[in-house]
Amino acid sequence: MNNVLIDQAETGYQLAEQKAAQYFTSLHEQLMNNTYTTKLTQDFQLWQKKHIHRYSWLPLVSRSKRKPDSRDVYRYIQWLNVTGKLDDYLDRSISYIYMRDLGKALDSPETQARIQRVARDTKKYFMRSSSNAGKRKEQPDYISVASLYRWAQKENVETAVIWLIQKLKNVASNIPKELDAEQAQRKLIKIILGVVLHVNDEMDEMTPIVERSQRFDAAIRLGYSYGLTYPFIDDLLDSQALSLQEKEQYSQMIRQALLTGIVPDIGQWNGANQEVIQYVHSELREAFEYIKNYQRPEMQRTFFEQSYVFFQSQELDRAKKISNANYTNEELYVPIIIKSSSSRLIVRSVLSASEDEGFDLRTFYYGIYNQLADDFADMFDDMEEGAVTPYTYYLKYRDLRPDLINPYELYWTVISHLIHSVYDSDEKTREVILDRAINGLKRSKERLGQAKYNEIMNIFASGQPEFNQLVQQMVRKADDVDFLDKLLRDQVIVHLQNDKKEKEDFLHTIRTVREQINIELQISKPTEIPEMKETLIDAANYSLQGDGKRLRPILTWVMGVREYGLTEASIVPLLRSLEYMHTASLIFDDLPTQDNASTRRGRSTLHQVHNSATAELTGLFLIQKAIGEQSSLGQFDAATVLTLIRYSAEKAEDMCMGQAMDLNSKGKALTLEQLNMICFYKTGIAFEAALVMPAILAQVKESEIASLKKFAYHAGIAFQIKDDLLDLEGDHLVLGKPAGQDARNNNSTFVSILGEDGAKKEMWEHYCLATDALNDMPKHVPFLKHLLDYIVGRER
Repeated sequence: MNNVLIDQAETGYQLAEQKAAQYFTSLHEQLMNNTYTTKLTQDFQLWQKKHIHRYSWLPLVSRSKRKPDSRDVYRYIQWLNVTGKLDDYLDRSISYIYMRDLGKALDSPETQARIQRVARDTKKYFMRSSSNAGKRKEQPDYISVASLYRWAQKENVETAVIWLIQKLKNVASNIPKELDAEQAQRKLIKIILGVVLHVNDEMDEMTPIVERSQRFDAAIRLGYSYGLTYPFIDDLLDSQALSLQEKEQYSQMIRQALLTGIVPDIGQWNGANQEVIQYVHSELREAFEYIKNYQRPEMQRTFFEQSYVFFQSQELDRAKKISNANYTNEELYVPIIIKSSSSRLIVRSVLSASEDEGFDLRTFYYGIYNQLADDFADMFDDMEEGAVTPYTYYLKYRDLRPDLINPYELYWTVISHLIHSVYDSDEKTREVILDRAINGLKRSKERLGQAKYNEIMNIFASGQPEFNQLVQQMVRKADDVDFLDKLLRDQVIVHLQNDKKEKEDFLHTIRTVREQINIELQISKPTEIPEMKETLIDAANYSLQGDGKRLRPILTWVMGVREYGLTEASIVPLLRSLEYMHTASLIFDDLPTQDNASTRRGRSTLHQVHNSATAELTGLFLIQKAIGEQSSLGQFDAATVLTLIRYSAEKAEDMCMGQAMDLNSKGKALTLEQLNMICFYKTGIAFEAALVMPAILAQVKESEIASLKKFAYHAGIAFQIKDDLLDLEGDHLVLGKPAGQDARNNNSTFVSILGEDGAKKEMWEHYCLATDALNDMPKHVPFLKHLLDYIVGRER
């Protein structure tokens, strides 16, 4: 490695270290002189006038307007609005984000105007969402993938958001089990939003639409590219996923990339995690190149210098061992001052953002405030993991090391320094920072419980009893100190955890029900049957034994058994009939007179194994078997079964018409409307039947059946578009059939009509419309939501 580059990097780190050491010395002096308690006592005396009321007005509010659980976001926002608290709530929440993430000073009239604009927009969004609160939703809008895509359409960044959705899906499936997957994903999402917010703040209503779209597109990709370092560098190196040797090898690769501007090859990997590292290396290399290529040349050096400083400070912090009792205060605090400020400074260089007077200084001083607050919240988790933070180290060695600085006292010293030395005693800054500090202690008290919280306070706050008494009075009595970002953070974590459980249940259901259905599908051969019928049964079983997904009968099982409470035994004939009908349609579809396919479900098509005549007769045989199965639904009344058979016959007719339309369209250029119609009759009808037939048996309301039909229509078209995309780019070994067949047959497809990007956008449009249909359903059906995700994300 070039020694000059190493020397430059080390010089850059030494300068950052000197600056951090000077800041730490200043804080230490203020702490030793005890000036912070005097100033903050005066601050709290002013602050409490707005937050502590002698007489509570709550009894005057009707019981229906009492404060709801904040976990119900929409009801909580509505309550804030009714009680007149919402404007202040949003103002402090947005103001805090402008301070923390954008490095703004709140005494700037321009910043205040922007904060008010964002607060107004946020209020409109939540009021609009709250007005629809009676309409059940699969997910809140701020978490929903469909809502993200609707925003993308509004800002003309659909391609970037489609790219991001796929990237986030891949990250989620490649996070090592030793990491906290939900926290890793949350941090990545937070970074992406932060970068988008940076870019949004630099634009206004006068920004041209094209420029706005281009900048948002870049922000999404840059946010992901930079945010990826949190789960796959910081978290990965902090975890136990890698051995010590692997961590050393991995760290050397990162260091070399930052010093040279070139990501090195993996080379010979010396550990057991080669597959994980290969994925991570590939993603980080792509991300690294995107950031580097986006930046203006004059910003690249700044980016690399700041990134190296950030990485080096993390490495020094990571190398500490809790068993070492000899770390100095400087060794404990200087690296976290550097890393906490560098992480946000890097965002500006990533974006090649223009100079913002005072940004670097404010960000540098502000970082340790957040870091100490986060370390306090994570104290017990860090202790369990043996991590060295100012809090864990103080807890372990406070009785042996009287020289150790109390991190809780330093935290309040930083707050005093920020309010009075960095933000010039600005009233609004004082309000927001103290709101945040008291909110953090309230949350800790709720999380730990009163006894544990008191124990911790006795350790950390005993040195300043009068000041602590004041603070604890604020913790007990102060109101209106909560923040929107904390509310949404908690919701995102809960959503990610629930989504993971639901997805696991979805996959488990697919596996177990598919196995049950596969057993039920085989057609038995009675003794002494004609040879020709035996041949047809063998041919039918051959087609049924292929590696089919069985999505349609699985759907019917889920809706019938899990959602409508029908007994499994009662609907087995319906499950068989659906797969018999579907398999028959595939046999006909593969014939030389139609699509002339050679492979289906990973095996040779039936007409290749036998002949076309046998295939045709087998298809007819399976259709008759399907009708026979439907007529044997003996646990339901006759009128209901007749209704089901009549519906089934109509759908079979529609599928035949769809296939005829498809065959008639070969070699012709179709419009999107014509293709949608063919697609629905060929594919969507089958989805509809799988959903509607159990609903008929359960005698559900027509309004619910209408929602099921709407979902099936859009899910079916999304399914077909994904098929067309897979035919363009899929692996035939994964697909179970040859790729590129549509092009060879000169078929009009969504890809041929719209192009690859256009087809992806159309697929996501139908995803959103299918999601709307789910939101119209009377109850939440997680399986259908995850089915929709599977449809657009599958590889076969």
